[in-house]
Amino acid sequence: MGPLVYVIAIMGCGEGDQACREVQVAEPRFATQQACAAATADVLARYTDLSFPSVVAQCRRDGPRPAVLRGNEVLLPQPALTRPIHYAAAGRVRG
Repeated sequence: MGPLVYVIAIMGCGEGDQACREVQVAEPRFATQQACAAATADVLARYTDLSFPSVVAQCRRDGPRPAVLRGNEVLLPQPALTRPIHYAAAGRVRG
């Protein structure tokens, strides 16, 4: 058996329970999972022109494709908060 090689699979995902589809395996290949994970955000930023509601990157071993990934199983990035969230005080409103 040869050395393990990790790749970044670019996945196009639908909404809800619809299966994601691998649309491309990005270059380069990585010797470790940590190196693959560290490069994922930069590689994903190059794929802004795909026609899917969500586009995600998944580090995986090179070789056969893994089990099906569904759109509702994908962890989406949260928006960065530039200012703190303020909540209304609990209690009775007078007016």
